[in-house]
Amino acid sequence: MIIVLRSGSSQEDVDEVVSRLKRLGFGAHVSQGLERTIVGAIGDERGVNLEDKLGVLPAVEKVIPVLTPYKLTSREFREADTVVRVGTAEIGPGRLTIIAGPCAVESEKQIVSVARRLKDGGAQILRGGAFKPRTSPYAFQGMGKEGLQLLALAREESGLPFVTEALGIEELDLVAEYADMIQIGARNMQNFRLLEAVGRLRKPVILKRGMMSTVDEFLMSAEYVLAQGNYQVLLCERGIRTFEPSTRNTLDLSCVPLVKGRSHLPIAVDPSHGTGRADLVEAMSLAAVMAGADSLLIEVHPNPIEALSDGPQSLNPDQFLHLVQNLRSLVPLVGRTL
Repeated sequence: MIIVLRSGSSQEDVDEVVSRLKRLGFGAHVSQGLERTIVGAIGDERGVNLEDKLGVLPAVEKVIPVLTPYKLTSREFREADTVVRVGTAEIGPGRLTIIAGPCAVESEKQIVSVARRLKDGGAQILRGGAFKPRTSPYAFQGMGKEGLQLLALAREESGLPFVTEALGIEELDLVAEYADMIQIGARNMQNFRLLEAVGRLRKPVILKRGMMSTVDEFLMSAEYVLAQGNYQVLLCERGIRTFEPSTRNTLDLSCVPLVKGRSHLPIAVDPSHGTGRADLVEAMSLAAVMAGADSLLIEVHPNPIEALSDGPQSLNPDQFLHLVQNLRSLVPLVGRTL
């Protein structure tokens, strides 16, 4: 349920609604709009008629049932687009934010040099994996804590905040100690204990769509983070698994306008994982912008042929610069800046 307060309601009015909800066994999440304040009631509504219990309060304009299973993530709860802030970078309406970097941190020279090139080329956030989820237990698993320290050094040298993945609750605190933003990968999209834990951290989060997950399941996973009070969530479409063998995944760009119609959260597109092919990254990046993406995640490596992870889908720095030049020509057409 959503409780809409009348225009001009005081903080005491809001507190009264929240207090009543808590006495009835509900959680309460407050969204302050320009003209209205909305309180989301979170809990089991069976057997409790909130319209009768709260509709009688003078400050309450109306009580509206939310038809979707995700409440806090929905447009009904928050009509205005959410802006996610990562250091000095912002992700949301009116801008296109580029997150770029290698799949995995491999050395100080690699991550620092590419971070500098990316900053000069127009990226706003650095990405790089310190812990790597790999299909094979024998593949490169990342540098762990040393990788986090190298990412922090690259941030100091380039000025770019960075995002990196936490594979589980076990290393979450360590990742949070270093990272400006935490990534929850596709394999962990429905790791609900991990989602709740990052929700409690209050750090910005990238939540990647599971490779076999529906849009509604994707938004329900985001709900776990928001339910803990963290609204700084960037959704990410990174391709789904289909029968098509020509690409690593099938990049579902229809997900972008669908999500933007149903949720206030910003959404990014990862054409690198979405296709698995460097030669398709630029075309799919341009298509993602036209579809309404707020951000792009681009894998960039100084020498993709020698990359320890995902070299075939990585751009080199010169290819990245070419992509950014084309994006600068395109983004004004969709009312954005870069």
